[in-house]
Amino acid sequence: MVEPLEFRIDRLKTPIGELQIVADGQGNLRTIDWTEHEDRMRLLLDRYYGKGRFTLRSSRDPGGLTRAMRDYFSGNLAIVDTLPVETTGTPFQRSVWRMLRTIPHGTTITYAQLAARIGNPKAVRAAGLANGQNPISIVVPCHRVIGSNGTLTGYGGGLPRKKWLLEHEGAL
Repeated sequence: MVEPLEFRIDRLKTPIGELQIVADGQGNLRTIDWTEHEDRMRLLLDRYYGKGRFTLRSSRDPGGLTRAMRDYFSGNLAIVDTLPVETTGTPFQRSVWRMLRTIPHGTTITYAQLAARIGNPKAVRAAGLANGQNPISIVVPCHRVIGSNGTLTGYGGGLPRKKWLLEHEGAL
């Protein structure tokens, strides 16, 4: 029998709500989500790691990630670029998530640009779906992707949070 993965979870109050920060034992960020979406986060963890194949244990500042996220919300925007992440998902999803991390803070791209950047310009919808299934919001900055007409579209934490994050980063 394979030992279950042990994940550590902490919570952080931010100007736009409370975050749940989940890390593995090596300090890699596995997921971030808003506390009111805890059920969604647990379903996502079940999907990616297998129901019963992981445990969640409360931990203060796992891997320094809570402190880093606090720094981000205090204005150190570049800190998220340095954080180690570990995700599962399909190869296509992971290619989208890797590409998201290359979008500099203070800028946005469209879903069409995202699809083109992963080398599949016709996969706009698929890239959008992968963007929406990103388990590590803010650090893997899915909020930096907007509609082709410049509108804010879709964000798992809600459009007011997406708007706040983009304003915080100087993109709006």
